[in-house]
Amino acid sequence: MTIGSWGVRTGVARRVVRTVRAGLLLLLAAVLAVLVPAAVPASAATGAGAGTDDPSRTAVSFSSADGTVLHGIVLAPHRAAGARGPGLVMVGGAGPVKAADLQDAAAAYARRGITTLVYDKRTAGYSTTHRDYGKLADDALAALAVLRARPDVQPSQAGLWGLSEGAWVVSLAASRSADVDFLITAGAVGITPARQQAWSYGGFLRHAGVSGSLLPTMQVTAIRQLVGAGLFPEADYDPVPVWQRVHQPVLAEWGALDREAAPAESEPIIRQALDRAGNTHYTFRTVPGVRHNLELTHADGYDRPDQLPGDYAAYETAWIDRLSTGLPAVSVDPAPHQDAPSRPLAPLAWYERVWLQALATGVILLGFTGYLLTGTARRLRRRPRPADLPRAARWAALAGTAATLVSLGYLLFLAITAAGITGPVLLGRPVVWLAVQLLAVATVVASGWAAAGALRGRRALTAGSRTRLGLLLTSSAVFLPWALYWGLLLP
Repeated sequence: MTIGSWGVRTGVARRVVRTVRAGLLLLLAAVLAVLVPAAVPASAATGAGAGTDDPSRTAVSFSSADGTVLHGIVLAPHRAAGARGPGLVMVGGAGPVKAADLQDAAAAYARRGITTLVYDKRTAGYSTTHRDYGKLADDALAALAVLRARPDVQPSQAGLWGLSEGAWVVSLAASRSADVDFLITAGAVGITPARQQAWSYGGFLRHAGVSGSLLPTMQVTAIRQLVGAGLFPEADYDPVPVWQRVHQPVLAEWGALDREAAPAESEPIIRQALDRAGNTHYTFRTVPGVRHNLELTHADGYDRPDQLPGDYAAYETAWIDRLSTGLPAVSVDPAPHQDAPSRPLAPLAWYERVWLQALATGVILLGFTGYLLTGTARRLRRRPRPADLPRAARWAALAGTAATLVSLGYLLFLAITAAGITGPVLLGRPVVWLAVQLLAVATVVASGWAAAGALRGRRALTAGSRTRLGLLLTSSAVFLPWALYWGLLLP
C-alpha cells in the first residue's frame, strides 16, 4: 500500500506466474490442435473458447491532467445495439499495477453487465519513494471521462472502484468531481499510510512466528526512520478530510481476513467521516472468507494466491444496478476483527535524527572496514601482521561489519516486502535476524577483548597500530548504542 506494498508481494511474482501459465496453455493448445484438429468446431477457432458472455476487449489510450499518456483496456459486455449500461473504472493498489493485473476482476464485472476500464498505473511521478495521490486521482478521472464517452455506457451510471491505496485515490477523485456517480472501495484504510504499514508489519511477523526485538524494530524504529528519510511517500496522508467531502453513494468492502487495512479501525473512521459529510447513502460490507483485496486466501489472509471467489462482483453488480431505481439507505456490517490495535508513530527524538543515525552508521563502517582493508592491503604487499595488534580486533571488525550491513539490508528487505517474507524462523527469530544478533554480541565481546589486549600492550603499539585500533574501538563504542537502538542486542 505504501513502500512495503510496492508490488513485491504480488506484482512481479504474479506476472511471472501468469507468463508461465500462459506459455503452458499455449503449448497445450498447440498439442491439441495437432492431435485432434477435427474435434474443434470451426466456430471455436475464432474465439479460443469465447462464449456469448465473454467480454470484448478494446485497447484505449488517454491523457491525464498533466499530459501523461496512460494506456488501458475496456472490457465490455455484449449489449443490444444502442443499449447503454453502467460503467466502472478500476484503480489498483500500491505498486506498478498494470491493466493485466486487474483484467480478471474487470472481466468478472463485465460478464455481469458492467463495462469496465482498467489501465496501467503511471510511472512518471510514481515510484517506491515518490507518489502523489492528487495526480493518481486525476488519472482516475481521465479514465472515467473515456468510459463515460462510450456509446454503451450510461454517463449517469459511471463510477470508480479502488483497492487499498486505490481507495485513497478514488475517494479523492470522487471528492473533486460530480462525474463520479458512485464509489466502490476494497480494503480502504482510514488511518495514515505509515501507521497502517506499521500495524501490518506486526501482523505478518507474528503470523510467521516472530517475537522479540524484531517486532518493535520494524513497527517503530524502521518505519519512523523511513518516514524521516523521506523514503515513505505520502506517509502522513490523512484520508478523513477527503471522505468528509464524498457525497456519492458508497459501497465500502473489507475482507473478513483483511490483514493489511486495520479494518476494525478503518471502518468506523470512514463511516464517521461520511456521517459528517451528511452522506446517508453508504453500504459497508464485510465479505466472508477473503483477504485484503477480496480474493481467496489459504493462510488466514496472510498469503497471496491469485484466485477470485466464484461469486466475485455479484453483490457489487447488484448494488450498482439498484442505484438506477434509488439511492441506498445506510447499511453497515460489523467490521472485521483485528488482533491488535494500530499505534500512532511518535516523532523522532534528537538521537534518532536520520542524519545522526547515518553518521553513526558511517563511523561504524569506517572503523570496522578500515581495519579490515588496511590489514588486507598489508597482506597483499606481503608484509607481516603487526605483532602488537590483538587478534580479537580482527574478529571485532569482521563481526561488526557483517552485523551492520546484514541487519540494514535485512530490515530494508522486510520493509520492501511488507514483512511478508521473513525466511525460516528459529527461537522466535528469523534465522537471518538471529545470525545478526549473534554477530552483534560477538562484535561487542571481541571489541572488549581487543580493548583489554590493547590496554595491556599499549607501550608496544606502533603509531600505525594505535591509529588502526583507535578507529576500531571508536567504531565499537558507537556500535554499542547503535545496535541497542536497532534491536540487535535486545532479546
